[in-house]
Amino acid sequence: MLRSAAKNHQSVIVIVDPDDYPSIITRLKDGGVAANERQALAAKVFAHTAAYDAAILAYLSRSQESLPPTLSLVLARQQPLRYGENPHQRAALYVTNEPGVRDMQQLHGKELSFNNLLDVDAAAMAVAPWQRKDARAACVIIKHTTPCGIALGRNAADAYTRALATDRTSAFGSVIAFNTVVDRAAAEAMRELFVEVVVASRFDADALAVFKEKKNLRVVELPRTDDQPALDYKRVWGGFLVQDRFRYRDVADESKWQVASTRRPTDAQWNDLRFAWAAVGSIKSNAIILVKDEAAVGIGAGQMSRVDSSFLAVHKARQQGHDPSGAVLASDAFFPFRDGVDEAAAAGIAAIIQPGGSVRDAEVIAAADEHDLAMILTGMRQFRH
Repeated sequence: MLRSAAKNHQSVIVIVDPDDYPSIITRLKDGGVAANERQALAAKVFAHTAAYDAAILAYLSRSQESLPPTLSLVLARQQPLRYGENPHQRAALYVTNEPGVRDMQQLHGKELSFNNLLDVDAAAMAVAPWQRKDARAACVIIKHTTPCGIALGRNAADAYTRALATDRTSAFGSVIAFNTVVDRAAAEAMRELFVEVVVASRFDADALAVFKEKKNLRVVELPRTDDQPALDYKRVWGGFLVQDRFRYRDVADESKWQVASTRRPTDAQWNDLRFAWAAVGSIKSNAIILVKDEAAVGIGAGQMSRVDSSFLAVHKARQQGHDPSGAVLASDAFFPFRDGVDEAAAAGIAAIIQPGGSVRDAEVIAAADEHDLAMILTGMRQFRH
């Protein structure tokens, strides 16, 4: 009935959104509803019925064995944005019916930008491995959708201080996310740094009071959501690439990990290797992270070769006053050659965790043994393009 009425909107006023009742009643009392308003109401109807049909299609097409032959993606505009990645591009935030960014609530600050929202999404992903209720406090500092600092701590303030130490220079103008409630101590610790957005599931009232001293600082609550299977879309020219959404637990099964080297990691190195493996998946490929005491001390991201990422991680560590000697290293994908291992060994790295799977694995493992490094193969990679 709604669709039929909407097709005949030139003669029929059709309402699907109760919020439209008051304005339409007022229009009728004032003499009628204009043609362009009737058309806008009809458009709302078709958007509503399209979403309904898409929900039915998704339910009937669901399968554990394959992706459906047809996908219908219905998006609702949640808020317009001033512009896109650059000022000459129009932009808006559209949301699906899944939990996530649609549940975001901005508590303070100026309007979120397109780039802010990209970084908020990257930040939420980066702290996701530590969303268990018994997890230690985690903090990630995001620049251009990749971490420049990430660490665990005793509490939010400690995690922030340790994450900031990774790379104080790059943290300027960043988006910072926590896996825990942000209290006044954490807010006070952040007072001196220029930050674009702070993200957490909840902020204490006194923490919010501290943040409100900065007029433009955006403070965003993004509730934790159940890590349910869903599809992830990446836009390409004329279509979409569709895949299962990345979930850290899919690559975290330690029963599949293998100590490939002669040397085994110490207990302390195992803790750092676990943290490094959880952190490296949020870094842009090729990704290398150096870790000491469950905090990043060097990050190499987005390089065209893995050895360059290894070199950059060591360079960034030393640039910020960190000694990479004794640190552990995580790589999001396998080392295609031994040169990345040689680069790490030259810097004093003590242990490496990586997926394995290269045709030169034997050569890479031999390099680890040659340098007396511990090496773990996980069997799963974590590319992030």
